[in-house]
Amino acid sequence: MSEGGLEVTELNTSHLSEDSSVSIKKRIFSLPTLLSFVTAVCLIYFLTSRFELDWSETGSNIKRLNPLTYIGAFLIYYSSFLFRGFRWRYLGLNAWEDRDELAQVSSSNKSVPSPMTCSLLILCGWFVNSIAWLRMGDAYRAYAFGSESGKGFSWSLGTILAERVLDMVTVATALIISVFLLSRSMESTISVILLVSAIVMTVALIGVVVGLFHTGSQITNILPNRLKGAMLSFKAGAVGSFDRLPLLAGLGSLGWLMEVLRLWLVVESLGISMGFVLLVVVAVGSSVLSTIPTPGGVGAVEPGMTALLLLGVNGPEAAAVTLCDRSITYLSVLVIGGLIFFIRQTGYFSGKKTSSAR
Repeated sequence: MSEGGLEVTELNTSHLSEDSSVSIKKRIFSLPTLLSFVTAVCLIYFLTSRFELDWSETGSNIKRLNPLTYIGAFLIYYSSFLFRGFRWRYLGLNAWEDRDELAQVSSSNKSVPSPMTCSLLILCGWFVNSIAWLRMGDAYRAYAFGSESGKGFSWSLGTILAERVLDMVTVATALIISVFLLSRSMESTISVILLVSAIVMTVALIGVVVGLFHTGSQITNILPNRLKGAMLSFKAGAVGSFDRLPLLAGLGSLGWLMEVLRLWLVVESLGISMGFVLLVVVAVGSSVLSTIPTPGGVGAVEPGMTALLLLGVNGPEAAAVTLCDRSITYLSVLVIGGLIFFIRQTGYFSGKKTSSAR
């Protein structure tokens, strides 16, 4: 079987070369990445210094933090990776079972990684995103998932695109409802901007998937032979992932519910009162801001999150919530995600692939 003169045997992108792996690692652990991280830290320092906040009162708010409630927020945050891991595995299973152009490619000794492996890969990817610009973590976990499953980088990147579409549909829906309810009691320019941004991103991502479905073969035919296999793999990963939609939507919604619950526990740990609708807007909105391609969204999430919080609390309280929440969503990822990432790089997880239960 061939597709546009390309033999099926050429379509097996089950392994990236060692050079690809080394290239990704070099881009992560490089002087430009270190300099960009320092620049991002300086940027957030500059932005926070521009806020006319009573930092002594902010410190007093943080000192009132309830450790047990804060630990609860920490545990809830990391439990959300399990739901994301299960969802990513099902996306992989869907794409594995529905690969029209690549149906005859042999993959006898490979399988979709286990839910725990998928969860750890997501955490590793978030760690890389936290230290590198341009969301290099997505490229890293596409490489790692492709190596684990044997389907290759392009196919795995397609499943991540499908994951993004599902996330943005959930985010846009939550923001539409929350901003509508919020606008009935107060006006917020930044929440409207976030809503419009989320809708635009959602429409764009859906447009890419629909375009792949309808014109993917035509696009493939005009590509050089060396790119055709990658394009077909990417299309199979992206378009083939959308099955078991109720299950995928449920797992995704649980993951986002954990985000809101985490923020609520952070707010509660500081003894601050805040409405549920604003909690949803802040939790979801800060996640949208984190997609800005600075390391971990640093320089965008903090001022944006603080501005949203100011809709319901005073400046020192908003700053305290932002700092405590980011200690979980950013600083702890640097530590825990970094530890898992480095353990993985030692080869501890290599070869431990769990067979998929189809």
